[in-house]
Amino acid sequence: MQLVRRHSALFALVAAGLLWGLTVPLSKLALDWLPGGWLTVVRFAAAAPLLALVSRRDLRRAFTPKILFAGAVGYGAVVMLQNAGIHATSVSHAALIIGAVPALVALISAATGKGSAGKLAWFGFALALAGVGIVAGGGGGGATLGGDGLMLASSALSATFVVVQSQLLKGQNPIAMTAVQMFAGALAGIPNAIVEGVPAAPATLAPVAALLALIVAGTLLPFALFAWGQSKVKPQLAGAFLNLEPLVGAAAGALAFGDPFGPVQLLGGLVILSGIALSTAPPRKRPEPARVVSRHEGRTHRTRPVRSSAPRDASHLPHQEWPRRASYVSSSTPPHSH
Repeated sequence: MQLVRRHSALFALVAAGLLWGLTVPLSKLALDWLPGGWLTVVRFAAAAPLLALVSRRDLRRAFTPKILFAGAVGYGAVVMLQNAGIHATSVSHAALIIGAVPALVALISAATGKGSAGKLAWFGFALALAGVGIVAGGGGGGATLGGDGLMLASSALSATFVVVQSQLLKGQNPIAMTAVQMFAGALAGIPNAIVEGVPAAPATLAPVAALLALIVAGTLLPFALFAWGQSKVKPQLAGAFLNLEPLVGAAAGALAFGDPFGPVQLLGGLVILSGIALSTAPPRKRPEPARVVSRHEGRTHRTRPVRSSAPRDASHLPHQEWPRRASYVSSSTPPHSH
């Protein structure tokens, strides 16, 4: 049963990582219509009620200050920074920096004592990160240092959120908790949206379609799947599947924005998958230490009587009473004779 739960959790995390890969290109299209603050508000405000309806019985328990604050930062602030970074840099650069999240999750988990990773897992993190670099190494038009910096800040906050989230999920319904945190994320984006002003009507239907796809495929499904999968595994294991996001994002960027994607990017994709496989493999159980066997162990010991408190000369006693006056203990020497 435990193995089935682990496989189900890993399947949910894989699906979340693949769906999140659509976030960067869909956000890039939607940002042609809505500014970053408005996109954050609309994205979460549309998805939260659907999850709340599914998990309505457990919503009240999930409304706690810690969960609301984590949602405001981990959903609202992270996505607003991400939107600003995506708007200012290329899709490929954004995908590359998002790929640093799993390694950051492992580092934060180890630094805070909330998790540990073996040498093989660390090698997997490094390998997957190298694969991300290969995939996005071709670059893309419109990349800026400021945009990359915003993406890095978003990735650091996202990694911190993944580590904290694993503690908040204990005893909670993951879907209800996700709904509450999306609600908090939408509220966090309102001040920024007010500053941006009311957006104009879209010039074409493309950004509207991208927004709808972002709400369903980039928000509703992956956030719920990831929260459920993360509730079953350690944070650094869940974070490893975020490496799928830049792989899908780079491929989508090549199709939608003309970013390069050829044999080099394909090689990088294989490296990413290899790194994920290494970092998510279950740790090997250490063999139990060999049992030290005493040189006396296994021998057939004979018994000898212990000297009793009776007088040494027991010849006056009847022969039948002798065993009653002596107790026997284990010994490797022959018994004494009376």
